[in-house]
Amino acid sequence: MAISVFDIFRVGIGPSSSHTVGPMRAARLFVNSLVQKGLLEKTARVRVEFMGSLGATGVGHSTDTAFVLGLMGREPETVDVEAASAEIARVRSGGTLLLAGKKEIPFLWSRDIAFSPEKICRFHTNALNAEAYAGDGRLLYERRYYSVGGGFVAAGVEGNPDSVEVPASFRTAALPYRFRHMSDLMVYSDRDKKSLPEIVRSYERAWRTDAEIDAGLDHIWEVMRECIERGFSRDGELPGPWHVARRAASMKRRLEQQPAGSDPLAALDWVQAFAFATGEENAAGGRIVTAPTNGSAGVLPAVLEYYSRFTPGATPEGVRDFLLTAGAIGILFKTNGSISGAEVGCQGEVGVACSMAAAGLTAVLGGTAYQIENAAEIGIEHNLGLTCDPVAGQVQIPCIERNAMAAVQAVSASRLALHGTGRHYVSLDEAIRTMLETGRDMCNKYKETSTGGLAVCIVEC
Repeated sequence: MAISVFDIFRVGIGPSSSHTVGPMRAARLFVNSLVQKGLLEKTARVRVEFMGSLGATGVGHSTDTAFVLGLMGREPETVDVEAASAEIARVRSGGTLLLAGKKEIPFLWSRDIAFSPEKICRFHTNALNAEAYAGDGRLLYERRYYSVGGGFVAAGVEGNPDSVEVPASFRTAALPYRFRHMSDLMVYSDRDKKSLPEIVRSYERAWRTDAEIDAGLDHIWEVMRECIERGFSRDGELPGPWHVARRAASMKRRLEQQPAGSDPLAALDWVQAFAFATGEENAAGGRIVTAPTNGSAGVLPAVLEYYSRFTPGATPEGVRDFLLTAGAIGILFKTNGSISGAEVGCQGEVGVACSMAAAGLTAVLGGTAYQIENAAEIGIEHNLGLTCDPVAGQVQIPCIERNAMAAVQAVSASRLALHGTGRHYVSLDEAIRTMLETGRDMCNKYKETSTGGLAVCIVEC
């Protein structure tokens, strides 16, 4: 099984990759199956049940609306964010939807959507069951899907939903470099006298030409920067019961008013502002890049923008090397650990993002493979045990500030690694394994269920 950097970085919409993007993709997969099996015209009703963490925090994460948009044929990469609200309002008020964009069927929100947080599936807590019925009430087709973090979706085997199919996009037979652990990448770097970004680029050539790799990476960076600029342009409040005020725009205005050179730490204030801008756009349902998830999507763009604006000699090639390096670290976490807050807590989201950003920055600042590994390890080591406890199920408190703090932490991790030789005691591979074990030991109320921690420290009125 092989995962591409472009599986780690995907364009989607907020507020959550696992609870919004994943369910939208699952709905699309379900509808595509109906079409392929010749069942679309026979379908008169669709029902979905969100289980586990999807059931617990689905309303706050817009899981239901995302799934409905997917049923109508919308995709996270291309959905019109501004028009989506009006489309959902029409479904709610009219009681019908256009399945696959082709066939109108009755759809009643209270009847056809169920939230069952008490049902925990064996394979993963982010599970949903989709069902299609004929006009006479017969069950035509059902399928279980798992949203396993970062927008990745695994489909349950038909007839055995506790087992999952391996997506065809994850399989390839012609990889120039096969790696499962960071130690593999370091061996390749030593053996072939190549930098880590060069090795990852060679790996990506299994799927794309150099021109396609560059175009894809440039598009990712363009979407990230556009997200930051949108966040900087908007005041007001975020959606949700707490009326959280947007802060990025006012942060930007204050920083721009400071006399140049008056504050030696101003660059770090900008890092936090970049992260706030991205986090607020994500919380508002805007277009976002999973990095590696939506809940942690502010960390990496903030550090990359820091490199682009504040590093002498920053280049487009450097941006690409940053993303290739960070993407490789994300692949290691996805392969050997988890990037799902519902599975391992926020250490698997913000902690992983911190590790990825630290590695990317170290690579473009001239770090060796050993220093890159050290930076990535520092980034995750000091986020071990981080809980996922969003207040009111919204990706706002503590998520937005947490992204800003982790972005600064990533810069610090990189600087620490660059001051050393790369030799240290705990390897990144060991830290990833520790993160997974810590997540398994963590109480479920601290894993994106909004039933513990900060999520219950405020009484919602």
